[in-house]
Amino acid sequence: MMKLFVTPKERVLAALQGQQTDRCPVINPTSIATFESMQRTGCYFPNAHIDTDKMIALAAVGHTIVGFDTITPYFSVHLEAAALGCVIDWGSVDELPSVKEYPLKEPGEFRMPANFLDRKPIKSFLSAVRSLKATYGSDVAIVGKVIGPWTLAYHLYGVANLLMDVVIAPEKVRELLHSLKQVPLAFAEAQIAAGADMITWADHVTRDLISPKSYEEFLLPIHRECTGALQGVPLILHVCGNVLDRIHLFRDAGFTAFHLDSRNSIVDALRIMEEKMLLTGNINNPGTLLNGNPEDIKAEVQGIIRDGIRLISPECAIPTRVPNRNLVQIVETAKAARE
Repeated sequence: MMKLFVTPKERVLAALQGQQTDRCPVINPTSIATFESMQRTGCYFPNAHIDTDKMIALAAVGHTIVGFDTITPYFSVHLEAAALGCVIDWGSVDELPSVKEYPLKEPGEFRMPANFLDRKPIKSFLSAVRSLKATYGSDVAIVGKVIGPWTLAYHLYGVANLLMDVVIAPEKVRELLHSLKQVPLAFAEAQIAAGADMITWADHVTRDLISPKSYEEFLLPIHRECTGALQGVPLILHVCGNVLDRIHLFRDAGFTAFHLDSRNSIVDALRIMEEKMLLTGNINNPGTLLNGNPEDIKAEVQGIIRDGIRLISPECAIPTRVPNRNLVQIVETAKAARE
């Protein structure tokens, strides 16, 4: 007889282990913070990116009001960059943060700070994870998040500089990536110790910025090393864009699941995965969640379940102007489609 998983946390972790569950869990590997949720809590971007109490309150709404089976307090991709010396524009309620100044002039300049985990953006986030774990962690899955070495290299050294050196100075790139892997490893381990039940690993090796060959050569060995070192919790790889030309490499990198952009075919992705890696995501953000109505969301969620996804989530961090009712509709549709 199939075991019925009665708490959101049990449901999510069982699904990530490939077990049958009472219904498809609804998770958010990335942010589902909305302006409506900010109004409800009084916790707005940009302060909620780095203020522990605001981070906690805004993240919790994703479960307590919207009904997702997870709580995720990391809303951008810039906490590590800020802690490592990047000048950050923290944005606004409608605009996510961005890097304004890169601290590295040469790849070999990077040194892992001994006090990295005590620097404010990192310390604030770890405090948020601990608090959310204490309040919700017996029932709800707490999702941590780290930024992988390729994206960190963009932030610290600049996209143009990195991509140029891939061609003219590949050994410098390898040295930088191997140095930067210390950052997500240390941060992930600290999040796990603080109570994270799973980790999203965001590394933007998108089609428009890196070829499959370059990913295989420069980053795949590092991803394998890092997933091998982080055995305690499920790891969800997040990469934006159409990645069907490299998803077979993600399959072999050792992650538990892949967070899929809606520009990818679920059927094709599942065929390539060969049941070696789970999929989540694929709900379109701008067309469906932002500009669609509940019936549009219902049809899309039903479609991705029909195509074979068993971990339901938006494709990426959602636009803040998404109505909460559209997020609630994701949950309601998943509940109605019990397996």
